[in-house]
Amino acid sequence: MTDRDVPADTDPRVTSWMEVVRLRTLPAAVAPVILGAGAASALGVASGPRILLAAGVALALQIGSNLANDYSDGVRGTDDDRTGPPRLTASGQVAPRRVKYAAFGCFGVAGVLGLVLVILTGQWWLLGAGAAAVAAAWFYTGGSHPYGYAGLGEVFVFIFFGLMATCGTVYVQAGGVPGWVWLAACGIGLIACSLLMVNNLRDIATDPQHGKMTLAVRLGERGARRAFVAMVLVPVVLAVAATAWARADLGASAGRLLGDGTPIWGVLAALVLVLIVVAVRTLRPVLAGATGRALIPALRDAGLYELAYGGALALALIVVAA
Repeated sequence: MTDRDVPADTDPRVTSWMEVVRLRTLPAAVAPVILGAGAASALGVASGPRILLAAGVALALQIGSNLANDYSDGVRGTDDDRTGPPRLTASGQVAPRRVKYAAFGCFGVAGVLGLVLVILTGQWWLLGAGAAAVAAAWFYTGGSHPYGYAGLGEVFVFIFFGLMATCGTVYVQAGGVPGWVWLAACGIGLIACSLLMVNNLRDIATDPQHGKMTLAVRLGERGARRAFVAMVLVPVVLAVAATAWARADLGASAGRLLGDGTPIWGVLAALVLVLIVVAVRTLRPVLAGATGRALIPALRDAGLYELAYGGALALALIVVAA
């Protein structure tokens, strides 16, 4: 949306709140749950209410993390000079404490929904996992020693928005997590990392001035672009491997036909083709050398790619288990 797209009577703070929620990043929360739901369906244990609760937890954590990042970077002055959309705290339109309270509110919602899941499953140790996820969301840029400023952001994104989100969704339904789910979770976790990588690549010139030594900064522009390419392409291989493993684990036959006589592997090949097409679209701005605000489309496309990946792989798992 451009300034010309915003009605004249629109409160600018509304637009800013929409920016700080960072709609482009929300697929990172939803996609792993979709993948986990597909895996649970393949295992024959899918539960609609538990899937919705898991999605609610993931979305609340993602939005809370974005708000916490806006607050912490804003009060540190990191967002005073940035190439992306303006942030709410740094702009001064809203008091920093309101942004912080909004973040805590989202964490509270995630906690309540997570507690319901814990009660349903009876697995009380999950409360510890939830507390760790909230801590990771806050200390990414919060606290006296934020790990995001030390270049560890991708590590925690991979763990919490890849492994935990996907495998956790399966666990609360199946009570266990097969090996092929972990492989699929690694794929979607890498794509989640690609969102953070391209976001930090966009700000690679200004972050060091504020002591923010992200992985992109540490790798350098050339290394960061290569890492982004790997984070986008490797998941395609992992999707094929996870699907093949699931087929073997679930006892399906690769030669078995669908109702219309189409070989299952033909369907899976079509799904992989879709992933490659979306991946190439995602890579285009980065490979073309785009910098600054010109990388925003890559951030959007990476989010859409993750959503497509989660949906396509979920469908593939359901097909091979049918």
